[in-house]
Parts: sequence; C-alpha cells; structure tokens
Amino acid sequence: MRRVVSLHFLIGFFFTTAIAFSQSDYKVVPVTNGGTISGTVKWSGPATRALGFRRHLDQRNCRYIPHILLVPEKAALDMKSSDPTLHTIHMDGAATFNLPFPFPDRVNSRTMPSAGLVHLRCNGGHVWMNAEMMVVSHPYYAVTDESGHFEFTGVPAGTYQIVAWHEGWGLAGKEQAYDVLTERSVQRPLFTEARTWEKSVTVSGNQVSPVNFVIPNGK
Repeated sequence: MRRVVSLHFLIGFFFTTAIAFSQSDYKVVPVTNGGTISGTVKWSGPATRALGFRRHLDQRNCRYIPHILLVPEKAALDMKSSDPTLHTIHMDGAATFNLPFPFPDRVNSRTMPSAGLVHLRCNGGHVWMNAEMMVVSHPYYAVTDESGHFEFTGVPAGTYQIVAWHEGWGLAGKEQAYDVLTERSVQRPLFTEARTWEKSVTVSGNQVSPVNFVIPNGK
C-alpha cells in the first residue's frame, strides 16, 4: 500500500540565535560564590508572523484533511467527519485521544495539552487514513503551501536556525491493528522516520532573507 505523501513541509523558526541586542538590554547582576541566577526571557516588540495555524480537521472521502496540522499548545483542535460511515481519530504522541465519529458534521474539540508531534490514525478499518500534527509552544512555525513556499514577516535582525520537517514516505513494514468496525485484525502500513533539514539565516533590517531547501528525490 502506498502512502499519500503530503507536499507540505513544516518549518520551524528556532531562537537559538545570535540576535543583535542594544547595550541597554543587558543587566549586571552580582553573584556570590556558589550562588544561583534565575529569571525569565520574554519577547519584546511585535511578534513574528507566519502563514497561520491549522486547527480544523475534517474526515472526508476517507481521508484526513488537511494532512498536516499545526496547533498551539493549550489550544483546541476542532474535528468532524463529513462521511456517512464510522471513522475514528486515534492520537498518540504529545496528545493521546481516541475519538469515534459515527455521525457526519458533528464537531468534536479537544485541547492539546503539551507541545510535540502527534500521530493521527483511524482504527475504524481505514488503515490508509493518517495525518501528522505538530503542537507548538510559540507561533514561529509555518506549514508550506503546495509549492513549498513559506514566509515569516516582522523578524528582528539576527541569525536564526530554520528547520524543515517532513514525515517519512518509505514503506518500512506492516503492523497488526484492530478494526473496531469489523472486530477483526488488519494490517496497517508502517513508514520510515520523519526527516529534518536545517539551515542558518541572517536577517537584516527591512531586507528579504531567502532560505531554500532542496530535498533530493527519494533521499
């Protein structure tokens, strides 16, 4: 069974950076021998803007739409089924829910408790139904469009690490799964691990800083 591979990449904007701070942003703190420094780091000024979150999932024509979801931590994912057949959404990873959808067009919402990757599968006999959801603790993520384009605007000057993520697309084997609809064992395909690529980018004031990822075919 071949996987329907999404052409969308998840782009993470990481602040392990060398951001240019003014001299007034620094504070001198006296510390005695063996002392402890504690505090917080807060972002000041306008927030960077990305292409937006994906917080709505539909089960349509026995597919999860969209295939890649992007949801803020502690925010709700709204789910429904447009199909007249039984579907389920089984989540594992940073969120663990198992939700049946026996009736069409009824919205069910769940709050995502913690940041991380969540795998979505249907255990209602539709072993090909799958999706991936990234629950994120800050807004500096984006899902590319179908041409691979992404954009962050209002980024302060500095050097940043950009990470591109894509689910695995190679068939690695199969596993036994339980079909709650027919009450029998079925085989679900297993795929290779997700892949990531990283690039560093330096942003200067009012300038467009391109970051281009070229993903070799089949690599």
